[in-house]
Amino acid sequence: MGLFRSNELLGIAGETLDFILNASEETHPNEYMGFLRADDASTLGLDRDGQVITDVLVIPGTESGPTSASVQSIMQPNNVQSVGSVHSHPNGVLRPSDADLQTFGRGEVHIIVGAPYGWNDWQAFDSQGQKTTLDVLDVEPVDDQFFDITQEEIDQELADESESDDGGFFSWLR
Repeated sequence: MGLFRSNELLGIAGETLDFILNASEETHPNEYMGFLRADDASTLGLDRDGQVITDVLVIPGTESGPTSASVQSIMQPNNVQSVGSVHSHPNGVLRPSDADLQTFGRGEVHIIVGAPYGWNDWQAFDSQGQKTTLDVLDVEPVDDQFFDITQEEIDQELADESESDDGGFFSWLR
């Protein structure tokens, strides 16, 4: 990655859209809400400058009900990877409400998904609430592997720890 990122938003990873649709369906009849993060296209194997939405950040403390979802503004992400928001409309209406428009100021793109949460049940909007096109791209999001720990590794660590009482990965739990 170079010193400056290209601001052009190329699209959303299909895997990320699938996650959004599933999360919205699981949250139904309450609204689902999250913030969109993007990675440089070059890190995803694309031969173009720009960014691709690859992650949804769900903020702890998000309050959700059948007609609204909200998060404290102090908890909203403020970094170069943050490109917008996503939320569901359990009633299936794919247009922003007046309350939605109040929150669209931060970020380049805002996605609304609606029941029944299929591949055609979503729409992207710009920060002014105007419909915009967002291509679905067949790319593999980069796996941070931060929490990529298998049960085998946990069992082995616990076994090693019980044999020796000098700490280990889980020693901070004591």
